[in-house]
Amino acid sequence: MSSKKNNFSPSDHRFMKLAINLAKVNLDLTGLNPSVGCVIVKNGEIISYGQTGLKGIPHAEYCAIKNCKKNLKGSTMYVSMEPCTHYGKTPPCTDLIIKSKIKKLFYAIEDLDVRTSKKSFSLLKSKNIIVKKNLLKKDALKLYKKYFLHKKNKKPFVTGKIASSKNEFIYSKKGYVSNEYSRNFSHLLRYKNDAILISSVTINKDNPQLTCRISGLYKCSPIIFILDKDLKISKNSFIIKNSKRSKTFIFYVNSNIKKIKFLKSKGIKLIKSKLDNNNIDLNYVINFAYNNDVGSIIVEGGKNLTQSFISQKLFNKFYLFQSDIKISEKGNINISKLKKSIEISFKNKKIVDTYLDKDQIYKYY
Repeated sequence: MSSKKNNFSPSDHRFMKLAINLAKVNLDLTGLNPSVGCVIVKNGEIISYGQTGLKGIPHAEYCAIKNCKKNLKGSTMYVSMEPCTHYGKTPPCTDLIIKSKIKKLFYAIEDLDVRTSKKSFSLLKSKNIIVKKNLLKKDALKLYKKYFLHKKNKKPFVTGKIASSKNEFIYSKKGYVSNEYSRNFSHLLRYKNDAILISSVTINKDNPQLTCRISGLYKCSPIIFILDKDLKISKNSFIIKNSKRSKTFIFYVNSNIKKIKFLKSKGIKLIKSKLDNNNIDLNYVINFAYNNDVGSIIVEGGKNLTQSFISQKLFNKFYLFQSDIKISEKGNINISKLKKSIEISFKNKKIVDTYLDKDQIYKYY
């Protein structure tokens, strides 16, 4: 529907734009739930607002209504997505809207969740609430691209990431391949994803922390998924020693009773997995993640794991970090062929526009 047909005013556009901007604040931080923004207006003035909480609850409409200090009767609500009509982790937002005697409701886009999709419109209208939809729909489509993708496919949104030197090698005995600015961007990606996936091979070689080490965001570090078919992960790795500080899952196939007992004593959850061509079935891992409320995964694998994800077309997006330094070829891993696979697998490519000194980050999507 066009905005002209619905008689949307300039102020309607302004308030919905604010709702969409509120939704952007917690974008990628709400698990399988969409990040929604809500603005409540009365007599031309904003009387309350809200946004979806971290991990997806509480919902934006609930926050806006409960935080409002004024009488909501006769007010207008602007919300970036169709309000929910079903019972999930929270009661339906439509129940609260009806009880609050809100007079008008505008939403930008319909939800794809079959429990709610296209149901709010008729329900709220039956309660004598004026309802209009598709206000700034194009803006909302961009906002919810990732949400709609995992809702449609019943899988989390999967992002890949790998860092290489200028001469396309991925390991340096001297330390990090990328500079501190690139590493900060990498931590930001961890913050923006529900889980991080890595193999025990990389853990045993690099001993990474897999946390978000941007000041103030450590508590937002992702859940850790480790692929370890034969349970070869080092007992002395940082991940094992600090496992009780981070929710950690290890996917394995071949049992080692002694190692299993040790890992469980560290608070690690072990998931017996299926095989695919003698490797852990990646689709099994991804489906497990989705069924455990993981909406997004960042894969920080080495060459082989990254290639497996590419070959199975499991990446929705990919970041290639390339530093300005050259490192020794002796005993190192070259990813020139992997880089070609990445180029072939994605339609679009652009350089991430941020300050990285002499490093560059290529985004494929």
